[in-house]
Amino acid sequence: MTGARAEWRYALLVFLFWLPTGLYVATKILLMHDRGLDVAAIGTVVLVFSLTTAALELPTGGLADVIGRRTVLAASAVASFAGLALLALADSFWLFAASAVLRGVARALSSGPDQAWFVDTMHAVSGPDASLTRGLARGEAASSVGLGLGTLAGGALPVALGAVGPLPALAVPVALAAVVELVRLAVTLFGMPEPPRPRTSLRAVLRDVPATVATGLRLGVRDGVLARLLLAGAGVGVALAAIELLTPGWLAGLVGDAERGASTYAVIAAAGFGASAVGSLLGPWAQRRLGSAVRAGVAGIALGAVALLGVGLAGPALDGPASGVPVVAAAYLLLFVGLGVTAAPEGALLHGRVAPAERATVISVQSLALQAAGALGAVTLGALAAARGAAFAFGVAGTVLVAAAWVVSRIRVPDPAPQPVREPASAL
Repeated sequence: MTGARAEWRYALLVFLFWLPTGLYVATKILLMHDRGLDVAAIGTVVLVFSLTTAALELPTGGLADVIGRRTVLAASAVASFAGLALLALADSFWLFAASAVLRGVARALSSGPDQAWFVDTMHAVSGPDASLTRGLARGEAASSVGLGLGTLAGGALPVALGAVGPLPALAVPVALAAVVELVRLAVTLFGMPEPPRPRTSLRAVLRDVPATVATGLRLGVRDGVLARLLLAGAGVGVALAAIELLTPGWLAGLVGDAERGASTYAVIAAAGFGASAVGSLLGPWAQRRLGSAVRAGVAGIALGAVALLGVGLAGPALDGPASGVPVVAAAYLLLFVGLGVTAAPEGALLHGRVAPAERATVISVQSLALQAAGALGAVTLGALAAARGAAFAFGVAGTVLVAAAWVVSRIRVPDPAPQPVREPASAL
C-alpha cells in the first residue's frame, strides 16, 4: 500500500465512523421523547452513554495495541450496528439504556485504532520520519464532512420520507446509520491490511492490556511534549463545552423564540462542521507557512481564543438577532476553523513521541483528557453563565484557550539529527 492510498483509506474510515453519528444526532432525543421517555430519563440515557465511553476509553486503547487495530475497529462497527438497530426499535427506558451501552462500547473501541493504523502504515511505507500531517488533516476534515452531511441528511429524511414500513419517521435516520455501520465493517475487514500478529491467549490479553494502559499513562505524564499536548487538549475540551452548551440557549434568547433558536443553531452547527473541515485542510499549509507544527498549533488555538474572547467582550451589546446572531455565528465558525488548523500538526507531534506498542493507548488518553475537561467545563461554565451571563462564561473559556496556546508554545521538539554527508566516490 502506498502512502497516498493509506491517507485516503484512513479518511474513508473516519468518514464512515462519523457519518452515522451525524445521521441520528438530530432525531435521537426526539425519538426517545416520542417513545415515552421524559427529560430526566433521556438525560439518564445520555449519561449512560458518556460513562460507558469514559470507563472503556483506556482499556480499549490498550486492547488495540495488544491484539491489533483492525480487530478492535471491526468490533466497534458490530457494537455500533447493534446499538443503532436497538435504538431504532426501542420502546422502553431499559432498551434505550442498552442501546446507549452498546454505542458507548463502540465509541470507546473506535477511539484511536484507526489513527494508529494510519501512522503504523505510513511508518511501514516511508520509515519513521514519514510525513503525517497531510493524512491526519484529511482524516480530521473527513470527520467534519461526515458529521455535516449526516446532520443535514438526518434532519431532512424524516420530512422527505416519513415512516418507512414499521419504522416511524424519526427512526429512519437511525436505521440508515446502522446500515452505514455495516459498510464500515466491510471496509475495515477488507480495506485495512495489517501485519499479522502472533496468536495470543485470553490470559495473555488480560495481562498485557493493563500493562499497556499503565505504560501509556506513564508516558503521557512523564514525556514533556505529550504532557503539554494533553493539557492543551483539556483546554480545547473546555472551549468545546462552552460553545456547545451556551450557543443554543443564547441564540434562542437573541431571536426570541426557542423553535427559531433551534433551527438557527442547526444551520450554524452544520456550517461549523464545514469550518472544521476547512481548518483541518489548512493545517498542513499553516505548518509549512509558520515553519513548525508547534507554531501551527499555537496559531490555531489562538484563533479560537480570539473568537471566544470576542464574544465575551461583545456580549453585553448583543440585544437582538440583527446584531447578535452574526457575531455568535462568526465566533462559532472562527473557533472551529482554529481548532481544525491545530489538530493535524499536534497529532503529528504526538505520534513523533509514541512507539507503536502504545500508540492507540496514548490517543485514548488524549481523548479521555478532552472529554473529562469538557464535562468539568460544562458544569463550571453552566454555573457561571447562570450567575454572570453567557458572555462572561465565553470569556472564561477564551481565557482557558489562551492558557492552552501558551502551553503548546512551551513545547520544545529537538531538531532531527543531521544526516551524514557521503563522500563522492573516487574516480579511480
